[in-house]
Amino acid sequence: MSETRSRIRNCIDQQPGIHFNGISRELDIATGQTQYHLRKLASAGKLETESIGGRTHYYPPTYSQREQVTIALLRRETTREIVLFVLRNDRPSPTEIADKLDLARSTVEWHLSRLVEHDVARKERTDGSSGVAVSLTDQSRVYRLLREIEPRLLDRVVDRFSRLTDELLED
Repeated sequence: MSETRSRIRNCIDQQPGIHFNGISRELDIATGQTQYHLRKLASAGKLETESIGGRTHYYPPTYSQREQVTIALLRRETTREIVLFVLRNDRPSPTEIADKLDLARSTVEWHLSRLVEHDVARKERTDGSSGVAVSLTDQSRVYRLLREIEPRLLDRVVDRFSRLTDELLED
């Protein structure tokens, strides 16, 4: 295996769920070179790919598809904050999440809809005043995967920019 391919594979092993641009930036290699080596690694069965929300994420072949999707979602800072809030609070409402995290309700709903769509979270009707409660479908899996990924500074900056753009568009 070439040195570049080894570096890419090590990068993916250390940062499961990293996306294409993250690999290029992290290793300081051209996009064409990154594409070439990723294709070679994928065809050899040395990595898995999953496209979520317009980004292709790369994983070691040890993760199930469900874990891959969960990791991809958790790599988004706002989604991760929402999931952490749900982990720490028993069945909060979307309004409570929005208020406590200082997020627009529409932003919370957008992220929750992705979590529900991919079976990471569920929304259930309640008899209380809020009407809806949010819970995670598998807390232990989510908690384990949160511990396995460490978001990079650049990922956090991109997520914050996206959040700012969302907030500006709402006004």
